[in-house]
Amino acid sequence: MNEQNKNQLNGETPKPLKGGPVNKPSSWKRLLSKRWIYPAVYMAAVAIILTLVWVYQDSSQKALTTDPTTVSDGIVTKDTEVGINKLDPDALEVIAKAEQIAWPVSNVKEVNVVKPFYDPKGSDENHQEAMVQYKDTFVTNTGVDLAREDDKPFEVKAALSGKVTRVEKHPLMGNVVEVTHAGNFKTVYQSLTDTKVKLGEEVIQGSTIATAGRSEMESSLGNHLHFEVYENDVLVNPAELLPVK
Repeated sequence: MNEQNKNQLNGETPKPLKGGPVNKPSSWKRLLSKRWIYPAVYMAAVAIILTLVWVYQDSSQKALTTDPTTVSDGIVTKDTEVGINKLDPDALEVIAKAEQIAWPVSNVKEVNVVKPFYDPKGSDENHQEAMVQYKDTFVTNTGVDLAREDDKPFEVKAALSGKVTRVEKHPLMGNVVEVTHAGNFKTVYQSLTDTKVKLGEEVIQGSTIATAGRSEMESSLGNHLHFEVYENDVLVNPAELLPVK
């Protein structure tokens, strides 16, 4: 029996043979000895760093692009530096997009439609009621005419938020105000007195534009408001857009 066998029988650890490895390399060292391990670790680290940078930039971009304007129950709020108090054009556009057209008066129950819009596809009754006579000439009504039963003047309000794009005194229509709104809409107010707005002024829905008055064209209507609505520069029937009284 040789020396190695004797050591094994006696419980002693066998001595390594001469010229053999002292210790077997660990699995971790074997892994590190692979040529591909360092490039793989580098690429993984780069991927982690790029992911963290992307997440940070994405969250920052969302914070910067969040619109400070909110619309809730018809009330619009905005940061005070560029808010409604300063009639910021961007804020007005947001409001206009959230609005529905309103009656251009302070109290809709006080007024009646005394002459309707002439609808080419309307009934014979509509065609008869919607004709406007000026001296010996008859023309179709291009809007709706509103008046009080007692013929008293009343305040005229902006039907939508927008920018005043025309203010003039017409020889037949009286004082005229045009307001341009978002969505290619325009509203026109005629037969006015005591005009409150100026050309280029921004107005919000419900703000006072003028007072209803008289016009040469429709003198038989007394104190009234002639109200027109255009979409893409084409006349539309205001009665189809206005809320039910």
